[in-house]
Amino acid sequence: MNIVIAGDGEVGLHLAKELASENHNITIVDPHEDLLKLVESHTDLMTITGDSTSISVLNRANIKKADLLISVVHEENINVITAILGKKLGAKKTIARVNSLENLTEENRLIYEGLGIDAMVCPEEIAATEIIHLLKQTAATEIFDFSEGKLSLFLIKIEDNAPVAGKTLNQIASEYPYLNFRAVAIHRNSTTIIPKGNDMVMPNDLSYMITKEEGIEELLMLGGKQEIDIKNIMVVGGGRVGRTACKRLEKDLNIKLFESDKEKCLQLTDFLEDTLVVNGDARDIQLLVDEDISGVDAFIAVTNNSETNILTCLHARKYGVKKTIALVENIDYIDISQNIGIDTIINKKLITASYIVKFTMGAEVTSIKCLSGIDAEVMELVTKPDSPVTRKPIKDLGFPKGAIIGGVVRGEESFIATGDFQIMENDKVVIFSLPQAIQKVDKLFN
Repeated sequence: MNIVIAGDGEVGLHLAKELASENHNITIVDPHEDLLKLVESHTDLMTITGDSTSISVLNRANIKKADLLISVVHEENINVITAILGKKLGAKKTIARVNSLENLTEENRLIYEGLGIDAMVCPEEIAATEIIHLLKQTAATEIFDFSEGKLSLFLIKIEDNAPVAGKTLNQIASEYPYLNFRAVAIHRNSTTIIPKGNDMVMPNDLSYMITKEEGIEELLMLGGKQEIDIKNIMVVGGGRVGRTACKRLEKDLNIKLFESDKEKCLQLTDFLEDTLVVNGDARDIQLLVDEDISGVDAFIAVTNNSETNILTCLHARKYGVKKTIALVENIDYIDISQNIGIDTIINKKLITASYIVKFTMGAEVTSIKCLSGIDAEVMELVTKPDSPVTRKPIKDLGFPKGAIIGGVVRGEESFIATGDFQIMENDKVVIFSLPQAIQKVDKLFN
């Protein structure tokens, strides 16, 4: 595909690298000349310095030949104008990043579609939703549902006392022959393994599992995990992610929200009804102690500063908080953050990429998730009539190295994938894939 990305920093650059690795032709439009020179020196991406709301700049980017225009500038007005202009100038599809949740209502979506914007993504809304999901299923590090929960991706850290620790997948399968879940990847010492039967599960492994709803309880038990009863939470950062999460949780939980900006605190007090807003810097340990951090069940740090979020989560751990969630914008920090004890990392670049990547695939993609901490994706693809994947059982497909089928949804039923399973037309197939395998997987479903 010919893809034009309008950005003003790291989100656009991350998307460009992600999509370029899948052999798309990428052109980046960005106002920062120094950044683009750096990009050109390290990649073969085409770059254009300029304002994406300029018709002449878009024409220089050959917008009339673009299959997809993605505008992910921090200012949503620029994204909206860029997408509208791009469609008028010939782009086949346009996607705009927005910050205002009101833009995502069904009524407003239809208005924007009429103006030429095919899709809108709000990373802050998705991040808040992930936080809420993780507080409901506290034993998992990462969760993503497919087909309304008929299948789910669970990421769990294997505990020292886990019944499966030190055993191969073959041993586990023989001891527990009727499991309703399947391991699709193991992340160990910064390396991702697509597991085979003789691979061993070790303590502290980050294990990615595809599970049916009825398999969740046994999955957590075998991983040595225990659910945490969440009643009291602390949230650090009153930006869009923090305020959205608090608004959606405050009727069910006792929440203290820390925000260092006094003016913003006043706005939050008006916006939130049942959340206690504290004006203060959460890096102040004495403040956390005074606000009874030792009595908190979950600690969520979502300021605009990754270091602050990591540091405050580590302080929370020190005081016995069992569940910690940090917004970490620097992707290079994710792996180390998970290794030093932070339960869950949320990254807005990955959230944005998860939403957008499905528009670049030929196969019908119902959902896709770019994973934190590893360069991989898990996706749900719809099987087209007479596509190669329907012609043989899974074990005979010659499935690409670096990818694995986790499960299949057929109508109202879900199945954990086994070698003898035959995929059929219109099945929804959940696949874990490393970047180098995505295009090969795509071809199997076309």
